[in-house]
Amino acid sequence: MRLFGKRIPIGASLLVWCAVWELAGRVGVSSIFPPLSRVVAAGMTILPTEKFHLAVEISLRSFALGMAMAICVGITLGILLARVETLGRILGTWVNVFVSAPISALVPVLMGVLGIGETTVVATVFLFAVFVIILDTEVGIRKADRSLIEMARAFGARNYQVYTKVLVWSALPEMLAGIRLAAIRGVKGVVIGQLLISIIGVGELFELYSKHFLMEEFWALVILVFAFAFLVSESIAYLERRVEYYASAR
Repeated sequence: MRLFGKRIPIGASLLVWCAVWELAGRVGVSSIFPPLSRVVAAGMTILPTEKFHLAVEISLRSFALGMAMAICVGITLGILLARVETLGRILGTWVNVFVSAPISALVPVLMGVLGIGETTVVATVFLFAVFVIILDTEVGIRKADRSLIEMARAFGARNYQVYTKVLVWSALPEMLAGIRLAAIRGVKGVVIGQLLISIIGVGELFELYSKHFLMEEFWALVILVFAFAFLVSESIAYLERRVEYYASAR
């Protein structure tokens, strides 16, 4: 980023927003936005508590299970939709519909089917994440270089070898992009599922802090959730950059 002809780190914009937040809190623009310094202090207070550790454990478990299922199902279905033309015609439209549809509207339905509990939250994470992975995997497989496939077959590669040694590696950049977007949506699924269905984990803390108007703790928790989503996204983005060679070679 450049300002007045000088190169400024992108992180500097974050410092500006922090300063604006602190100033707005000190001036007393709204009781909903306390000074950032008090939010940070509240965050340091809740981090060591057992209640916070238990909430994080429940939320991470739901997120991990939901994402693992979404990755397994999403990659498998994405490959099938790309390689089986009939299946692609039947399910392709529905995948696009669910990618753009507000999945939050389906969350109450899950409660009626699966009941109230962690299972429903896992299913919510799965629904939020799986369709993006399917779509990006399908696009990556369809864009695979046909000459590489023909070469593999010319050298006697079997069907499973074409998938494992050519197609998957060729589609890997798109797969990782889909997983990165799905992980961000999965974090949303955890919070929404725990708030709307099962008041457990991080959702329980959000409910507790907002109900008692503990805005310092509330915003501290928001920042922690945002930081987690950003960390997951950047970790997967790092893997994307590591496999850029396959995208350029394709």
